[in-house]
Amino acid sequence: MKFFASICLLFLLFACGDAPQTISEDPLSTAQERLQELAARAIANLDNVPLDSMAIPRSLNEDGSLHAVKSRDWTSGFYPGMLWQLYAVNKDPELERAARAWTAFIEKEKYDDHTHDLGFKLYCSFGEGYKLTQDEHYKDVIITASETLIQRYNDTVGCIRSWDFNTENWDFPVIIDNMMNLEMLFAATRFTDNITFYKVANQHALTTMKYHFRADYGSYHVIDYNPTTGAVRKRNTHQGFSDDSAWARGQAWGLHGFATAYRETGNPAFLDRAREIADFIFNHLNLPEDEIPYWDYNAANIPDEPRDVSAAAITASGLLDLAKSDPVRKDFYLSHADKILASLMKGEYQSDVPPFFLQHSTGGLPNGFEIDVPIIYADYYYVEALRRRVELD
Repeated sequence: MKFFASICLLFLLFACGDAPQTISEDPLSTAQERLQELAARAIANLDNVPLDSMAIPRSLNEDGSLHAVKSRDWTSGFYPGMLWQLYAVNKDPELERAARAWTAFIEKEKYDDHTHDLGFKLYCSFGEGYKLTQDEHYKDVIITASETLIQRYNDTVGCIRSWDFNTENWDFPVIIDNMMNLEMLFAATRFTDNITFYKVANQHALTTMKYHFRADYGSYHVIDYNPTTGAVRKRNTHQGFSDDSAWARGQAWGLHGFATAYRETGNPAFLDRAREIADFIFNHLNLPEDEIPYWDYNAANIPDEPRDVSAAAITASGLLDLAKSDPVRKDFYLSHADKILASLMKGEYQSDVPPFFLQHSTGGLPNGFEIDVPIIYADYYYVEALRRRVELD
């Protein structure tokens, strides 16, 4: 394996330094070539990221060292999930072994009833693994995690509760990010024929669509509900510039999440909302020419604000999901997804620090963490977008 990794590294040193100029300009061919390159790079990086259940890659610390986390962290499923996605590219047994080993660390989270992030943790890992292996145990993990997640659903509110902290300010907070955890519930419906999973996911999307957006389809980050009456108490942010701003990753979560909801339900209202979010993003005066957004569309010091590559990758993936299910606007989605992917392939956005592929993401600027660094979920959705681009054709 080490010999193969060395060969891969030599190839990458030759090919990746100026990768956008050395690969095909055709978007489909470019995506195919880039996926092969990333799979090779991931294999080469396996020795640089030793298996450790207490050190799952998330980001970089200020000193450049790896910021690693335990399985309880909401990002824990992205690294194993990315390995599974790259295993789908070339079926290399080294990637499968690594994906299985890292995925196993996450399993105990299927019982964690103190978070809404079970989809991020368990569907991005076990879900991706199940798609490729049909491992029945992986299916059982997804079902158990879904049973745990719906315990946080309040029928009066019509949503899954997101967070349990900050109880002095919030009674029943729901964040736009939570749209991304619904795909696991839709999958559990197919696995079990238990319609409860579907009903919870569908109603959560309907409630989010009703209350989480302004007239221009910019999204609030946090909606706090009265759990007894279902009424909206507050509209806030936790990671955006202000309560009334459009946090870039929040817009991306909404786009991706409603694209998934439409694919799973066929409800045209969800398609309309995804279209409206896309129009908000690509008509926004503060969207840069290369379509890699600033961390918040209303940040005070644009253009002297950090970008958020993770928001761009999530957006591109959501657009490509829409391109498959919405032929009316397919060309619109493709043109913007291809532009984002072309931008992300430029050297300025590529990371040379293992195991990350991209740099210049922003996690929580107002809270002072993960500012202008590689973040593992940017890589996960980057690979997902590239795969969707290939599968689309």
